[in-house]
Amino acid sequence: MAANDRSAIELLFRVSREFATALDLKTVLTRVLFAAIENVGGERGSVIVLDDNGRAVDSAIVYGNQLRESTTLQLRDTIDRGLAGWVVRSRQGALVPDTSKDERWLRREDDAVDKSGAKSAMCVPLLSREKLVGVLTLVHPVPKAYDDSHLELMQAIADQAGISILNARLYAESQRQARVMTALAESAASINTSLRTEQAFERILNQTRQALQVDTAAIGLVDASGELVFQAASGEGADAIRGKRIRNQGGVAGKVIAEGRGLVVQNTSEETLLDAAEKAIGRVRAVCCAPIHAQGKVIGVLEAFNPTNKVFDVDALLVLTGLGSLAGTTIQNAQFFEQLDDAHRRYRDLFEDSIDPIFITDLEGHILEANLQAMQSAGYTQDDLRKMTIDQVHEVDFTKTGNIYEKVAEKTLSYESGLVSKDGEKLPVQVYARRVKFDDAESIQWILRDIRERKELDSLREDLTAMIYHDLRSPLANILSSVELMSDMFSDEERESGLSIAKIANLSIDRIQRLVNSLLDVNRLEQNQPIGSRKPASFDDILGDALEAVQPRATDRQQLIKANVAVRGLTVNVDADMIRRVLINLLENAVKYTPAKSQIDLSAIVDGDWLNVAVQDNGPGIPESEWERIFDKYTRLKAGGMTGGLGVGLAFCKLAVQAHGGRIWVENAPQRGSRFVFTLPLHKE
Repeated sequence: MAANDRSAIELLFRVSREFATALDLKTVLTRVLFAAIENVGGERGSVIVLDDNGRAVDSAIVYGNQLRESTTLQLRDTIDRGLAGWVVRSRQGALVPDTSKDERWLRREDDAVDKSGAKSAMCVPLLSREKLVGVLTLVHPVPKAYDDSHLELMQAIADQAGISILNARLYAESQRQARVMTALAESAASINTSLRTEQAFERILNQTRQALQVDTAAIGLVDASGELVFQAASGEGADAIRGKRIRNQGGVAGKVIAEGRGLVVQNTSEETLLDAAEKAIGRVRAVCCAPIHAQGKVIGVLEAFNPTNKVFDVDALLVLTGLGSLAGTTIQNAQFFEQLDDAHRRYRDLFEDSIDPIFITDLEGHILEANLQAMQSAGYTQDDLRKMTIDQVHEVDFTKTGNIYEKVAEKTLSYESGLVSKDGEKLPVQVYARRVKFDDAESIQWILRDIRERKELDSLREDLTAMIYHDLRSPLANILSSVELMSDMFSDEERESGLSIAKIANLSIDRIQRLVNSLLDVNRLEQNQPIGSRKPASFDDILGDALEAVQPRATDRQQLIKANVAVRGLTVNVDADMIRRVLINLLENAVKYTPAKSQIDLSAIVDGDWLNVAVQDNGPGIPESEWERIFDKYTRLKAGGMTGGLGVGLAFCKLAVQAHGGRIWVENAPQRGSRFVFTLPLHKE
């Protein structure tokens, strides 16, 4: 074996062993460069490390005996336009005897003739198992200093270095990933303990500055107008950026929101992306920005400025993106918690400040909480009430609530009752019960509204009703007898006009009598007294009498009452006078609320054993929320700017129809107005 061959083998063995004893990527790269310069010769050299996608991820530069830093822009230029880029693309070594005469050489300012001038250079690929892991470049200050033998020796050294560089790169990547996972795990443990938005902001920013080693970190959230507002910041210039807005998706942050992915700017002097809001912190050397996601959409950004190491590490964006994901969940949870807390606080305030007694019970009726008004009204302390059940403080209507309160749902149910105080007094109340969430548990809320004034007013109305009935009935009978007597006293010349006047008087008397009888019937039916004269009656006769009674008022308003009865000659089993008054009440209401010169429709159809009767007006209609209440006694709704009556007409209609076993309801008319429908039992032969 020749001496030169033995020397080459010994050299490669020694170099290979030296490379293999280190796992730190920077150490391996430095040893490769010094070994190449020492054994091949040259003034300076560089190693660029590539990832699996051919992107430069690290480098080392030696100039004489000194290591020098490279910028991201320099690496990018070298790979894109320099000799190293040609080697990467061709995957073969390159020998450049004179750099001034080879277009593959990327000329820089120091290559000028009046400076370092022309040189000689070599560049070879670093391969490991046919995988390109980097490129090695050597430069000699003298042109033609390298020849093919130097290129072969350099390639031999590169072949020995390839596997060591790949191993060191993979080790460095695993170390970076471990650091990323550790940083994210520590951040998650710290950030996710925050339940207040301000605390969440503070912890997210602290973790960001610590993980990325930056001077400043800021959180920007998209507001209702779609603009990004920096809600929180930490570090240098934090006060200046806090509250600043980015409009029209400007700046690095705006671009990140628009594209939905992170961005690193290592040298802001080379970029024009920064928005005025981002510049508010002062001089920005480098910036890294990641989106904050929540529920599948970007709600803001997490932005880091000015790393202490001048440039961001290769894993900076990965870490910041992970922090952004954590931030989205944490911020949203904190906001939800604060909204829930605010709602609880508002409920507590309303609960305590309410003028109505309020009790909160579990689903079995045990009292859990009571407001101040409840304690004052009942005369018990909070501790006393917590030992009691709801049926001990008021008379529960179990037909409404169910025996174990199973009928109490989220929809409020209501009934009248009495609040029983500690000293035995009973306060009339209207009870409103519904299911609620209280301290995260299913509960029942009981509001007991004081209705003493209403009861007193009802009593006065009852007295007034009794007075009207007793004091008007006898005079009306006398007036009616007098009118009938006067009708027989007219001479032949006076008869026509006299009878017309008498008819008007009779109609008016009839209206007053209907009102008096309705008042009497309301009282009687509310006490569940039976109908006195229920028997088969002709519906045609009842309808005819009702139309005759209402027609004069309809004629005065130039209205047409159109009756559409599907079947004639029907017999119903009713108190004829009571049902006649029901029809007259509904028709008079229709006349009152239907505009002049309009039509009122009356229809009747057979439905099994029942006759469905409907009166449809052409008025302003009744809100659906009032469809139940309108049948309550003394209820009057404003419609079309008109109110009138005592509010007993529809209450009488409801009680009268229900006393016959039927139903009555209101619904919207097909075109305009309201449609009142009630059912009557047909007579069975």
